[in-house]
Amino acid sequence: MSITAEKKQELIKEFATVEGDTGSPEVQVAILTTRIANLTEHFKGHKKDNHSRRGLLMLVNKRRSLLSYLKSKDDARYQSLIKRLGLRK
Repeated sequence: MSITAEKKQELIKEFATVEGDTGSPEVQVAILTTRIANLTEHFKGHKKDNHSRRGLLMLVNKRRSLLSYLKSKDDARYQSLIKRLGLRK
């Protein structure tokens, strides 16, 4: 259900704003989005796994707060990020 270290490094390299950037909202949202997608796939086969569902809800709320923060600070970066990740149809 979690992501591998290699996948995480790929996401960091792809979404980092500068070299060695791991804490920017873009990187954090990309990692959370990948984890949310993995959990969503998990629930297709394990419908009654409510303990993991709670974790999913916490991840979604964390991502939402990071996106709200990014939107309030820099709307252009926010728009770019949601377009790259395919969020907000």
